[in-house]
Amino acid sequence: MRRGTYSLLWRLAMPLVLARLWWRGLREKGYRQHWNERRGHYGPRGAGWHTLWIHAVSVGETRAAEPLVDALMALYPNSRILMTHMTPTGRAAGQALYARHGERFVQSYMPYDMVTKLTRFMRHFTPRVCILMETEVWPNLIAVCKARGITVALVNARLSERSLQRARRLGPLMTEAASAISLVAAQTELDAARVRSLGARQVVVTGNIKFDVAVPAAALAKGAFLRQRIDALAEAGRPVLLCASTREGEEALILDAFKAMPGRLPGMLLLIVPRHPQRFDEVAQLAHARGFKVARRSALGQDGVELDAAVDVLVGDSMGEMVAYYAACDCAFIGGSLLPLGGQNLIEACATGKPVLIGDHTFNFAVASDEAVAIGAASRVLDAADMLVQARALLLDETARRSMGEAGFRFAQMHGGATTRTVELLQGLIY
Repeated sequence: MRRGTYSLLWRLAMPLVLARLWWRGLREKGYRQHWNERRGHYGPRGAGWHTLWIHAVSVGETRAAEPLVDALMALYPNSRILMTHMTPTGRAAGQALYARHGERFVQSYMPYDMVTKLTRFMRHFTPRVCILMETEVWPNLIAVCKARGITVALVNARLSERSLQRARRLGPLMTEAASAISLVAAQTELDAARVRSLGARQVVVTGNIKFDVAVPAAALAKGAFLRQRIDALAEAGRPVLLCASTREGEEALILDAFKAMPGRLPGMLLLIVPRHPQRFDEVAQLAHARGFKVARRSALGQDGVELDAAVDVLVGDSMGEMVAYYAACDCAFIGGSLLPLGGQNLIEACATGKPVLIGDHTFNFAVASDEAVAIGAASRVLDAADMLVQARALLLDETARRSMGEAGFRFAQMHGGATTRTVELLQGLIY
């Protein structure tokens, strides 16, 4: 595909894209907010800033960018960070994480990948550099940046074999985009090799920035508070299994296995945190339909409100509290890995010192997952039933839990430094 054809397809598809966006707003109101930004329309231009632009599509990329944002803020005290997103959850996560930087941190939705909309965006914000997080390669965005003299870097880059094959089907469109990127800072040698095969020229392996994300003391304190609410009405401490960042189709498998689980431990609590907030109600209903007594995290938000000891399933219906959930549990299963969805990031769970269970489908985080298993920080499960069998064994064995948790903590610590290496490379691109 050529870029002209790609641009024409975008123009033809825009009515459908906007209709779908409006429809999604029925379930998640954030999709109907800041509507004009997605179409490349903005208010009056603010005072002139030296602007460093980071594009973090959703929650995962937004949170992963934290050490990079902090490093750039310190290194360029007279600059501001513009962070763009594609999802309301990503935007909300950015507001929660970075509001402390005041007017030096601004947010916007990135407009759709059309030349006119992107040109208006860049005229308004006048960025000096475009830093794309992880996998975000947009052909027209890169072309407009090149035409306007804005350097493009792809950092914390990861590219699975599946994504590589999809990119290759686009032919010259992706080759042209990849060759115009000035710097690719890749997570692993495999990621680097795949990106090079698309035509990227300057590719350096810097490691995974997510290993540099600090575990906030406030999040640990919130986790301790949540655990107190969970244990308060139980005669003894309750065993807590966290299923984190679960995806559609996985919760039903987990709940069915939990219901049929032989030898379920007395008081065992299943804490499920869906990846997408628009599914909080759905997951609670799935648990209700199977006869479980269900509670929601939002009901435990005040002092004095404790979890009924008869509750079987607690739905984590909150944003920005994943570290607190890890701190509150005894062991954690990382979602997106029971079904062929690619898995989710296990680094935060390891950094909190908790034993980790993962399914076979971790192709989006293959190297980190394999290394965590090899070092004894994580264990693979065959299916939902096997996950519960392994979780039960860990919940019964404090020594095994402690050993895996300590291995996870070491695993998270030994891979640090990617942010420093990435920033050193970016300094050569920022003027």
